[in-house]
Amino acid sequence: MTPPRRTRRRPQPPPAPQPPRLPQPPQPSRPPSPEAAEAKGPGDNPERLYSVTGSGDGARAELDLVTLIVARAAPPVSATPEQAAVLRLCNTPLSVAELSAYLRLPFSTMTVLLTELITAELVQARAPIVRQALPDRSLLEAVMHGLQRL
Repeated sequence: MTPPRRTRRRPQPPPAPQPPRLPQPPQPSRPPSPEAAEAKGPGDNPERLYSVTGSGDGARAELDLVTLIVARAAPPVSATPEQAAVLRLCNTPLSVAELSAYLRLPFSTMTVLLTELITAELVQARAPIVRQALPDRSLLEAVMHGLQRL
């Protein structure tokens, strides 16, 4: 077997100078396309976030990032696209953080949206299932006695 041939690196010649650019005439301004707005992300468009949250009274439900949301009904015809998306996603319990990530909306906007859905009784908020920090002592003793009998 022969070793691979090595090639020496030679210094590259400097690139040729570019000709000077002439100033371009100003382009007529036009609104960005929806695809461009999506590429920037919803956080760059505060008008969109305001339209998603609507004109509520400012009251919000006590929601945490790990609060589970479950849909109680199918999306009504009068639901906004964001509300319909939440109701479709929440056929199985999802946390507020997951919903926020799936819909690409900030947590604050998501809480306002979910508050409207909770008020309309379209979704139900559940506290997350908390596991006990320590297992039950009687259960551990039963397991230990069962292992000793083996």
